[in-house]
Amino acid sequence: MLIGVPKEIKNHEYRVGLTPSGVRELVAHGHKVLVQSRAGLGVGYTDEQYIQSGASIASNAEGVFETADMIVKVKEPQPVECRLLRSGQVLFTYLHLAPDPEQTKLLLESDVVAIAYETVTDERGGLPLLAPMSEVAGRMAIQAGAHALEKAQGGRGMLLGGVPGVAPAKVVVLGGGVVGLNAARMAMGLGADVTLLDKSLNRLKEIDMVFGGKIKTLMSDTATIEEMIKEADLVVGAVLVPGAAAPKLVTRRMLKIMKAGAVLVDVAIDQGGCFETSRPTTHQSPTYEVDGIVHYCVANMPGGVARTSTQALTNATLPFMLELANKGWVQALLDNPHLRNGLNVCRGKVTHRAVAAGLGYEYVDPFEAIKAAS
Repeated sequence: MLIGVPKEIKNHEYRVGLTPSGVRELVAHGHKVLVQSRAGLGVGYTDEQYIQSGASIASNAEGVFETADMIVKVKEPQPVECRLLRSGQVLFTYLHLAPDPEQTKLLLESDVVAIAYETVTDERGGLPLLAPMSEVAGRMAIQAGAHALEKAQGGRGMLLGGVPGVAPAKVVVLGGGVVGLNAARMAMGLGADVTLLDKSLNRLKEIDMVFGGKIKTLMSDTATIEEMIKEADLVVGAVLVPGAAAPKLVTRRMLKIMKAGAVLVDVAIDQGGCFETSRPTTHQSPTYEVDGIVHYCVANMPGGVARTSTQALTNATLPFMLELANKGWVQALLDNPHLRNGLNVCRGKVTHRAVAAGLGYEYVDPFEAIKAAS
């Protein structure tokens, strides 16, 4: 199989879909890899390093999209990239389709087989291809939030961990999944006063067993969220409904009860955001203010630490790439139910239930779509 790796074109996105070591592994299994020139430069990987690993170099994106059997990316294809996709081509990347009707429409029109990293599952019910970026995003949420709390950035002018004789900042984390736990751990490590809310009592018990009183835990409901954000200096939105749009946990009305200069960091922005007043921002212009509350809603947070993120992502995605390349997409999806859960669009059909429900498309069972296309 010929695997194509285009250069990412989203604003301030420096990550790349495959490291040189990942290329070497694919080539060792008898596959060919075509990498767009300078695709890895943002994370320190030169064209020469890719060539030494066995890849060929394409001068532009068109050269990659026109020839590759499978396109491997990081972020969702932008409209100009969607129009380069070919019928029957495999697209393996983050998609986040539920809040993005335009991308969904373009992917359906392109007749591709689109497999989303964020909905591939594992035997424990986890999301193994989302997890590494969730770990990065959770930890970055605290770095970003701490910076946004500085007075020059529009925040309350607070040091997250305080100093002797001065109380630390109050951090509230909404969601106890991978993002939320990593955010809470990072905030705890910096000395903040941390409270984590989640709807799962079992998850709260697990966190309490590991961290004891260092991270306070509460059951999540509207009244508790209102009570906690009233005193919070930094709120991290870390909720996820796989494949679906994120629920709006903090409404605009609730902003009025918060402290002026408090900060909201919405890590769920890729799925539409979990604050009513959230809208996607970029690393170039990461924050804005609504009713005196600073919002940080960068849609590709891990892109800010692109080298770490690229290496972590390739570690997770490479086994699935190899499975798709070795077996072909039809057999790989039929054999592996967890990889099949990643199938969002298949040759003009929506094959993920949450995406179909969220955007008003007819849901087609993945098995039926795969058989019809093969």
